[in-house]
Amino acid sequence: MRNNRTMISIIQIILIFMMVTGLKNHVIIIPALLHEAGRDAWITVIIVFFPTLIWGFLILYIYKSMKGEHIKDWLESVIGKRVTIFLLVLLGLHFLFIAAVTLKELVLWTNVSYLLKTPILVLIILFIIPSVLVALTNLRTIVIMNFYLLFFVVIFGFFIAFTNMPHKDFTLLRPMLEHGFDPVLKAAIYQGSGMSEMFILLVLQHRFQKKFNFFHFTVIAAILCWLTLGPLIGAIVEFGPAEASIQRYPAFEEWGLARIGIYIEHVDYLSIYQWLAGAIIRISLMIYLCIVLIRPKKKKSRKIIGISSGLLIFLLTIVPIDEHTFFILLKQFFLPLTFWVYFVSSILFGIFSIIKNRKERGKQRVQQA
Repeated sequence: MRNNRTMISIIQIILIFMMVTGLKNHVIIIPALLHEAGRDAWITVIIVFFPTLIWGFLILYIYKSMKGEHIKDWLESVIGKRVTIFLLVLLGLHFLFIAAVTLKELVLWTNVSYLLKTPILVLIILFIIPSVLVALTNLRTIVIMNFYLLFFVVIFGFFIAFTNMPHKDFTLLRPMLEHGFDPVLKAAIYQGSGMSEMFILLVLQHRFQKKFNFFHFTVIAAILCWLTLGPLIGAIVEFGPAEASIQRYPAFEEWGLARIGIYIEHVDYLSIYQWLAGAIIRISLMIYLCIVLIRPKKKKSRKIIGISSGLLIFLLTIVPIDEHTFFILLKQFFLPLTFWVYFVSSILFGIFSIIKNRKERGKQRVQQA
């Protein structure tokens, strides 16, 4: 019997994705999109939305096959214990890899924007400790914390969008497809990297209070696309496609233009809150997902897994990589890898669902006979 205290509502699921994947779509993938597609990067976001909905049918098919069963139990019933452990370890390592990339991006941005002389090691420690502590609580704590943090993130987001209206020249969005469809299609992998994170729904589905359906999936997909389009179009119409495509943090640069009257300006410190809130929740959830995959029975084991995950993230993050090299790796390796891991995993899970459903139909036929 399920404990209602451990369950989360559909609204809470949507809000979690707004923060966790929203940080990636709103900040991390935008430089890659602009660098690859330039002025037409926003077209890429709209185009990717529709294949995402088609992929959503596969996710929902898997979700229905799982029937609220824990991912570990479900996989073991189809492919056995050994193969299940192998797949879950790979998936868990990928979650930690995502957390490490997020933390590295946060630390590099912090080091070049407002804490220029602070040692990177100190920044990593300051960010990883609260993330581990939050992950060691439970999903409901993460959800509640996310609600309060997200409230102000959204307010600040609308604030910067409307404040910068005088600086926006929407004619800079034309001419469309100046260089054809090739740049638009090549950039699709980056937006797809963000949208594919909805695979995480399958890891958390045993915590859903109510049934998840295609409408809910569409709402999350639409919100994630909107979170990319806002700062992406903002960067193009405020700085121009040429300048925006060479900026490392265009979403942050937009805050530099914000001004209210002649007395209020330099409010870019509000963006620090947005980054920190999104990063802490994102890293915390990734560590929590690793704990979910292993599903330790004792609290001590749970702490060991959480602390070990944090230590691994720490070790991956302290690897000395300069900002330019990191962006190249992000664009050419990290983002495409995330897309392919989730996409291939969804295909495998789809195959497992077919096998599982056939087994169940076979049992029903035997019982009826």
